[in-house]
Amino acid sequence: MTQLRISSGGREFIAETHPDAPQTVTAFLKLLPYRQKLIHVRWSGEGCWVPLGGFQLENDGKLVDFENHTSHPSVGDILFYPGGFSETEIILAYGSCCFASKMGQLAGNHFLTIVAGKEHLRALGTKVLWEGAQDILFEQA
Repeated sequence: MTQLRISSGGREFIAETHPDAPQTVTAFLKLLPYRQKLIHVRWSGEGCWVPLGGFQLENDGKLVDFENHTSHPSVGDILFYPGGFSETEIILAYGSCCFASKMGQLAGNHFLTIVAGKEHLRALGTKVLWEGAQDILFEQA
């Protein structure tokens, strides 16, 4: 497993890659360091997301598809949704979460799990909810 440092909202977290999403992990690691904006989810509950529009994650010229997808991430789980019914996105659960969009329930590949700093996720989620979009940086730990 590879460790990544995630920085957002004045907080720092360490995440490990998930072995059951090898295509997603390999493709995402090629993007590092990866900077985006983190906003609060609209339909999924206690989570934040990185909207990616029509972005397509590729690994060796092939689009990343569903691998170990779930609709119910646990606190600290980070999912990648490859698109289809809704736009491509990354979602980070900081509390009770059921991954969904205006089209209904979705599922994403669980590709990262926060293993250090998890106790600060609720503070990050609350900050994003009340203060708006935050910069987020994923980089090699």
